[in-house]
Amino acid sequence: MSAPTVLALSGGVGGAKLALGLMHTLPPENLTVVANTGDDFTHLGLRICPDIDTVVYTLSDLADKDRGWGRAGESWNFMAALGRIGGEDWFNLGDGDMAMHVFRTQALAEGRTLSDVTAEIAETLGIGPRILPMTDETVATVVESANGDLPFQHYFVRDRCEPAVTGFRFTGIADAKANAEMMTLINGSYLDSIVVTPSNPFVSIDPILSLPGVRDALNAQTSPIIAVSPIVGGQAIKGPAAKMMAELGLPSTALAVAEHYRDLIDGIVIDEVDNEQADDIAALGMEVRVAQTVMRTLEDRKDLARICCAFGAEIGL
Repeated sequence: MSAPTVLALSGGVGGAKLALGLMHTLPPENLTVVANTGDDFTHLGLRICPDIDTVVYTLSDLADKDRGWGRAGESWNFMAALGRIGGEDWFNLGDGDMAMHVFRTQALAEGRTLSDVTAEIAETLGIGPRILPMTDETVATVVESANGDLPFQHYFVRDRCEPAVTGFRFTGIADAKANAEMMTLINGSYLDSIVVTPSNPFVSIDPILSLPGVRDALNAQTSPIIAVSPIVGGQAIKGPAAKMMAELGLPSTALAVAEHYRDLIDGIVIDEVDNEQADDIAALGMEVRVAQTVMRTLEDRKDLARICCAFGAEIGL
């Protein structure tokens, strides 16, 4: 039996972990990872793409596995020097990480697209699967909060997710064009399944789904769409998803995640600790797979990837 062809929709750390498992499970030509770019921003004159870079570092084995973000073996001389002269140092840029941002910023200034730059970086670092930005246009996630509207990185990094959120919007989304390669895959007959990775539904996955034409294309195609819940036992494994849900008046549960995606997905993978929610999720009209979803090791990532692929195959029968 041939290996399935999979399109994965990803945010940062959680999505990158599952993408790594999929990379170790599938032939490189069978996997495409679409990364959220709503988190992208220009800082110190440099174009920063946090989710793309997290996926790139993870799949190239350059990620700092202990810290959970950035490059391994990083040094911080630039930030220390910037702070000493009174520069804006709330967003940490490691010395090695700076090379990525300088290279990207220069290439974009020369008129190249973010897709082209990302592909070149991935190829140079020996990454087999395709990594696609969700769009080549500028889209910016704005967090609507009790403290007013905040650019995402100001909320997430500078303010440490402390302001209570009231909603989200994505500036530039109405005029942005979804990545052409992503749309070709969705609209064609190439895919065996589409995997919504365990990334934040509101600020990592919703920007991708909110691009003009994406949700309609996903609903029109016949490949099974499965999601992996980022909420386990009422908590987010990484990031502020559970906090956001509580502040939006939503229960912090796998069931609430399934309800958020109910018009899109055919099935959802939930963790074993949330097994009691399986019947309620199934009542929404989707398939449910209960599994170990917390990815602490590479084997955990590979196991979850295999579960996702098998689940998609079963739904697609």
